[in-house]
Amino acid sequence: MAGNPTYHSLDPAKCIGCTHCMKACPTEAIRVVNGLAVIDDDRCVYCGQCHRVCPTHAFFVVQDDLAMIRSFKYRVILFPSIMIGQFPGKYSEDQIYDGLKKVGFTHVYEVEQPQQILIDSINEVLRDQETPKPAISIYCPAIVRLIQGRYPSLTENLILRKAPHNLAAHFAIEQLLAEGANREEIGLFYATPCIAKIAAVKSPVGESESIVDGIINMNKLYNEVMKVISDKEVPDHSDQRKNLSSEGIIWSLTRGESCHFGSRSIAIDGINNAVRFLERLENDQVEDIDFVEMRACDQSCAGGILLAGNRFMTVERLERRAKRYPAAKDISAEAVKVNTHELKEKLVLDPILPRPHFIFGKDRAKVMEKMSKVQRIVCFLPGIDCGACGAPNCHALAEDMVNNKAKMSDCIFLQQMWEDEGRISARKAITNVQKKWGTDRFKADCNKRGRRNEGF
Repeated sequence: MAGNPTYHSLDPAKCIGCTHCMKACPTEAIRVVNGLAVIDDDRCVYCGQCHRVCPTHAFFVVQDDLAMIRSFKYRVILFPSIMIGQFPGKYSEDQIYDGLKKVGFTHVYEVEQPQQILIDSINEVLRDQETPKPAISIYCPAIVRLIQGRYPSLTENLILRKAPHNLAAHFAIEQLLAEGANREEIGLFYATPCIAKIAAVKSPVGESESIVDGIINMNKLYNEVMKVISDKEVPDHSDQRKNLSSEGIIWSLTRGESCHFGSRSIAIDGINNAVRFLERLENDQVEDIDFVEMRACDQSCAGGILLAGNRFMTVERLERRAKRYPAAKDISAEAVKVNTHELKEKLVLDPILPRPHFIFGKDRAKVMEKMSKVQRIVCFLPGIDCGACGAPNCHALAEDMVNNKAKMSDCIFLQQMWEDEGRISARKAITNVQKKWGTDRFKADCNKRGRRNEGF
């Protein structure tokens, strides 16, 4: 996974080196260097845990400039239904759609339509006797990247069907071409609830490139719509969601997928829950499960880090909204008005390959030797996993030592013991700490977070 691009960054002016992000990261992709968090892009799966736990909001997400939509005659915004759930109940669907058009888009598509095409396509995969079980949904890109890097043997279980935003993108193109548009005039922009879906568009797996032209953070788009949304009666936009079904509306919520597939299916949300399940699955401790839906965020996409609203309120609003819409199977093929067979073919992905992160390289003999060294080093570490060394735990520090990225003296407990034994001076001990945390870290500062003058 070397050379991965990054889709989120750290503001060094805001980072206080608190280690919250480092300890929360499920792939141990973060270290503290010179008092600042540093992300290893090879290990990062873009789950967003670092953003959630950062007390100073030091992490930020890079997005495309909204002004780029003006480069196209037909400006299509693709957004998951959870965006509708962000808005206060006083605003109707038509008012939200109208607000999106006022922002500058000419066509508005919720991505979960026509959902029956995707449901049928996935069911075809599950009916194939050669499909490894349990089959794992690829809806959440963070889960896909987690499996590629940490559980590479499970990549063969991934269902090779594109996510709903790809379905909607192809659907929008087909409809616009039928209306007389030229392909080069059509710009497709996706409103993303999380970083992982940015990576899914910018660096897709299972396909060479995405047909989506740009990414807009959902909280950014929400704010833009709120500036222009009308509280008066607006034109009817129901024709742009006539293929939307109740299944489509709740697809991005927990159990939105799994309720459709297999006699035995399970739904898991939360990256740490997913990690624990994947450990069991890799160790052959899971039996007789047909389909697995896994989402990195609590409450699935309703808990995405780029959403403006409360995730529980979002779920409640979408569940109520779904009751007003027909079932996907009740939407006639004539209403879809595209070649569903061709659309289904465009949903097929190429094989998703393992991309393991080789901590100690690829030479098996050297890897075994380095693993043995790690085990020996851990014998001398306290096992407290305090993070004061700049690594998330003692085992991670030992790995860093073997890779010449850390030293035994980075452990403050060993420093104290060595100082007591007279092996190093007090001056040397404090110098070691300052190299990791910076020279000003331990000076009194009443303006730091949680102190007397915070905010002044």
